[in-house]
Amino acid sequence: MSMPDVSTAGDGRRRPARQRLLEAAARRFYADGVAATGIDTITAEAGVAKMSLYNNFSSKADLVRAYLDARHEEWLGLYRARLEQADGSRESVLAVFDAYADHAAFAYEHGFRGCGLLNAAAELPAGYEGRAVVRADKEEVERLIAGHLEQLLPGRADEARAAAEHLPFLLEGAMARAGLEGDGGRVQHARSMAAALLNRL
Repeated sequence: MSMPDVSTAGDGRRRPARQRLLEAAARRFYADGVAATGIDTITAEAGVAKMSLYNNFSSKADLVRAYLDARHEEWLGLYRARLEQADGSRESVLAVFDAYADHAAFAYEHGFRGCGLLNAAAELPAGYEGRAVVRADKEEVERLIAGHLEQLLPGRADEARAAAEHLPFLLEGAMARAGLEGDGGRVQHARSMAAALLNRL
């Protein structure tokens, strides 16, 4: 039985090749795009042999899906951290905006380029599995907002549903503009607009 392909991280711990490949893919896919990033680029950056990639992922499409899943989980971690600090349903809604702003504030290699999931989906053809992953991510964000709004507006289901559609549009539009402009300022502005809307409900 062969040993797993691992490397030693700076702190002395050994990291599996799969982790290094995902980290390299995350950097290159976000900075350069999915289509423009080849397998050779990813394996070189990860410091592993090409065969190691195919030992861990069945194809580039499989690696793209893993990247999209990992990016969603990364955002969920930011959201959960924000949610722990939220006081009540109103702040829980705004925690979604705060988690997006936190993601925008990361130190990206070529600066902030917007939502990595939507960027990837824009490159993938219709029917491609990765597009379904991105759609599921956005639907989950909308469900989270809807759940907080239902708690905020008990007995006002129609208003909660309308706001649950409005706020994700505001959020995703702000992310698109923030990506074009290269900073998260639009996301912060969208949060302020969302807070004003919630105050009027």
